Amino acid sequence: MSNETSCCSPSTTEDSCAPAATVSNDSVRKDTLRREVSEAYAKVAEANTAGEGTADAASCCGVSDDDAINTLISSRLGYSSEDLVSVPKGADLGLGCGNPKAIAAIQPGEVVVDLGSGAGFDCFLAASEVGTDGKVIGVDMTPAMVSKARNNAAEGKYDQVEFRLGEIENLPVADGTADVIISNCVINLSPDKPRVFREAFRILKKNGRLAISDVVATIELPEEMRNDKALIAGCMGNAALISELESAMADAGFVDIKIAPKDDSKDFIKDWAPGRGIEDYVLSATIEARRPSGCC
Repeated sequence: MSNETSCCSPSTTEDSCAPAATVSNDSVRKDTLRREVSEAYAKVAEANTAGEGTADAASCCGVSDDDAINTLISSRLGYSSEDLVSVPKGADLGLGCGNPKAIAAIQPGEVVVDLGSGAGFDCFLAASEVGTDGKVIGVDMTPAMVSKARNNAAEGKYDQVEFRLGEIENLPVADGTADVIISNCVINLSPDKPRVFREAFRILKKNGRLAISDVVATIELPEEMRNDKALIAGCMGNAALISELESAMADAGFVDIKIAPKDDSKDFIKDWAPGRGIEDYVLSATIEARRPSGCC
């Protein structure tokens, strides 16, 4: 038996017997991931604002200073030429993995919340759908992106659009606010996806709906890909399995869950990480669900 005095021996004070505060390795990992992702996307926003392209303009987190390249990328993701010319210059950064507006069925007068709104591209497209009687709220955790989006909104005179700084795991939005939640290739970046879906459920109105484009894992990624910072920030390394997403959404309370991977997305995903074979593990998918109209 040890001769050391225990924490709660008679020789110690009551205060010193209180358990020491601890931080789990998982919490540290999640915080580190959030910081690294935020730093990566701050560089994207700052590079675009300065008129500088990144080296990997074809990737999910790449951006070019050439509007024609960004337009080409967005066209591959499912945006029409009308979409691309209808937003302020600089709003389309060529980011994302799909077009959530295409599945959102947004109606005039609705409230739309965009998770990970970037420079505001999808918010401005949603604004044209909700009209002046509706409202669009963009949430992004990167101050540089929020600042860029607000400038774009002012330039385009989008009075029904606002941008808020915040994490998608802790949305700065009141309960029961949104008719529709959209998101484009952002939830995969979160280190706590179940919490994202609980927050989404909280801010939706009864019968409100999710309309999301995101990257999903069709099979488990190798550990070296899971730990690759570039693949994580590029919307690939932290993608969740479809079954994991379905469980997280159901646990949050969602019904009518539908996750539909798009096989043709392999064509652009392999360009995000050339030669890595990442397209054999992840695909872009549409993710839809609904908050039920019942009592809870």
